[in-house]
Amino acid sequence: MTERLVDVLDANGQVIHTYPITLGSSDGEASIASYEAKALQAAAHGQLVPDSELASLTACMHRSHGGPMQPYGDLVSSDSETRLALEQAVRERAYLLWEEEGRPDGLAEEYWRRALDQHLRERAYVLWRQEGSPEGGAEEYWRRLQDFQAQ
Repeated sequence: MTERLVDVLDANGQVIHTYPITLGSSDGEASIASYEAKALQAAAHGQLVPDSELASLTACMHRSHGGPMQPYGDLVSSDSETRLALEQAVRERAYLLWEEEGRPDGLAEEYWRRALDQHLRERAYVLWRQEGSPEGGAEEYWRRLQDFQAQ
């Protein structure tokens, strides 16, 4: 599994966010197009722009400007929709669920699983809405989100 930085650009070619993308493939090397596609999916999940502007976004491999690889031109939090951000969001939600239900002992994994499921379902709903709320497509968006998270 190799991590690469991928820039997401607006319609004017300005970098609006740089995502650290990690992909693994059966032959050990994922294509550049795969990295760029996953960055655009992350941009949709992260709601970087209004829904009407999603189609205008493009992605390209991060252009290094000397020194260590790092994002540039970003106005978005560096952990936007990364695994770290997902883990933090799930941790906070699990804690709230645990508190709401009286802080029972020994159910940490159950609260984590429920919080993750709720969070992913909300993200699938956002994606479904961003793509025009196609009739009968909710299950497909849930499956796509699960595949995205598994990568």
